[in-house]
Amino acid sequence: MASHGLRRVAGLRREEVAVLAGVNADYYTRLEQGRERHPSPQVLDALGRALRLDPEARAHLHRLAGVSPAGRDSLHATERVGPALRQLMDGYAHTPAFVMSRTLDVLAANALADALYAPFTPADNLARMIFLDPAGREFYQEWDRAAQAVVADLRQAHGFDPEHPRLRRLVDTLTEHSAVFRRLWAEHSVRGKTQDAKRLLHPDVGTLSLTYQSFDVRDAPGQQLVIYHAEPGSPSAHALGLLGSLHAGERRQGASDSAGN
Repeated sequence: MASHGLRRVAGLRREEVAVLAGVNADYYTRLEQGRERHPSPQVLDALGRALRLDPEARAHLHRLAGVSPAGRDSLHATERVGPALRQLMDGYAHTPAFVMSRTLDVLAANALADALYAPFTPADNLARMIFLDPAGREFYQEWDRAAQAVVADLRQAHGFDPEHPRLRRLVDTLTEHSAVFRRLWAEHSVRGKTQDAKRLLHPDVGTLSLTYQSFDVRDAPGQQLVIYHAEPGSPSAHALGLLGSLHAGERRQGASDSAGN
């Protein structure tokens, strides 16, 4: 699109967005100002294309407008993790696995995930752990990247249910206590967990280079199963094995002490 004249701020003018989306400029102005509150799915699709939104951002836009195919699902249909899923996670003896809610609360974890997150007290919510727990800065070797990711996760959760009390309490707490969170939250980036690489520093075994995959829990909408993985035969795989052995020994010692008392 040809540019005409100086711009006081970066980005497209309202009229330019309207042209690219193929909608009336006055209508788009009303929409942007909140005076038009019922855009059609076709208009939202056109705006998404004009603004070059990725698929997750487009889905977020539809949810905010209340016209997503799935509607405005609750952030947590349930926070109970079923016994079959717990048994499945416990079967992953050599890889950390845990279940989290849309608000990044850790709902259940297997033994190796408990060992991985042992530096945090408690390992209860990924966003709180990154922004408010003193261990976060050292544990996440690429802290800035991890911080951006969890804020984008929470912004996606906000699109499902902006008024959910758990989400509001969490955002209020993070906003009050973290200037970095305030800045990132204001950017409105949206991205859910799928797969990525992580560089972690554990006080017991040193640096871990892991990848993760996340899976939707079909019988509990809003829950995700996250599984970490180390390249077979790599130093990180050996470190995970050592971490599991160390914490298994601690659990046995704890059980022995309890029995002796």
